[in-house]
Amino acid sequence: MEVQKIKQRFGIIGNSQLLTRAIDIAAQVAPTDLSVLINGESGTGKEVFPQIIHAYSSRKHGKYISVNCGAIPEGTIDSELFGHEKGSFTGAHESRQGYFEVANNGTIFLDEVAELPMSTQVRLLRVLETGEFLRVGSSKNQKTNVRVIAATNINLIRAIEENKFREDLYYRLNTVPIIIPPLRERKEDIYQLFRKFATDFADRYRMPAISLDEEARKMLDNYEWPGNVRQLKNITEQLSVIEEKRIINAEVLKRYLPDYYANKLPALYHNELVNEKTFASEREILYKILFDMKNDLNNLKKLVHDMVQKDGSSEHIDGLGELVRNMSSNSASIINKVPTIKNISKSDDTTIEDTEEFVEESLSIEDKERELIIKALERHNGKRKYAAQELGISERTLYRKIKEYDIN
Repeated sequence: MEVQKIKQRFGIIGNSQLLTRAIDIAAQVAPTDLSVLINGESGTGKEVFPQIIHAYSSRKHGKYISVNCGAIPEGTIDSELFGHEKGSFTGAHESRQGYFEVANNGTIFLDEVAELPMSTQVRLLRVLETGEFLRVGSSKNQKTNVRVIAATNINLIRAIEENKFREDLYYRLNTVPIIIPPLRERKEDIYQLFRKFATDFADRYRMPAISLDEEARKMLDNYEWPGNVRQLKNITEQLSVIEEKRIINAEVLKRYLPDYYANKLPALYHNELVNEKTFASEREILYKILFDMKNDLNNLKKLVHDMVQKDGSSEHIDGLGELVRNMSSNSASIINKVPTIKNISKSDDTTIEDTEEFVEESLSIEDKERELIIKALERHNGKRKYAAQELGISERTLYRKIKEYDIN
């Protein structure tokens, strides 16, 4: 089976080796009945791979049902997956079939499988091992022949260590793992995807397609793309609709790339999927870098003071004072009040005075996390779905954090 034909059939853009490898594994495992676990960051296009596996399997004429486990409330998830009997809970006015019953002889795709409650994980494990399940409120075993494909954007090994995911279920789902590469590891595909999206939006909105100049194209390649292909598509659509000029330069593009830095700060690299702990560790790295800047500023102040004591010229001192003020403004993210050098002269009693004291922000991870959640919600006008995507967490986790931090 040719990978190129699969790309054409499912509209997959890109020629990176990592992407091609993932498609090749999906094609090879499709004719079997093995469970598949798809790992990848949010926005990488994980939802396409279960469709590939189903389309090239012996179950292709059966039902294909996609379930977003993170979007279903915990109290109703068992009923949605396994069905319920009449009167089994308040509001159950009649019996209902669940997805595992409806999709018999077909395929079920469980997206965000790590969001399943522990009690539901037990039920799912039983289905995978025996093909049997119980409707909510029933004691009668039901049989089903369903292939399960799951996907997650978090590190399940860490979730197991934190007792948030069952280890036996992990190994049952992870019979065949497929890793979907993030966009930052598919540099050669970024501009190709941009051109495809630009052409699609030009057709949809009946306008000329946008293009990038050379500098903007380099900026596109250098950006980290935390939202992956979904983010690239959204930005391309924004540019297509909002910008009047059809050739986008770097200055314009930069306004649509949040937190873009041409010279990136050093950062630790962990080969892990996005999760809440890496979200916190990145902030800690940034704090360290900024506090190093503060120390450099204090060292410079001491140097100026020593120069004044040794009869420094007024012209040089004024220049150094201006340099200190500039460095202070660049360190504003960690220093609320910046020092200003004044009253410098050649007299013997020359001193350097701070007009204001340093006031450091709180280093509490909880405070910073609450602040970032509030900023994300404000940026997206209170829309939790988009705020959760920008923060790199699920909607359910964001909802829990909002309640935990009492955010209005």
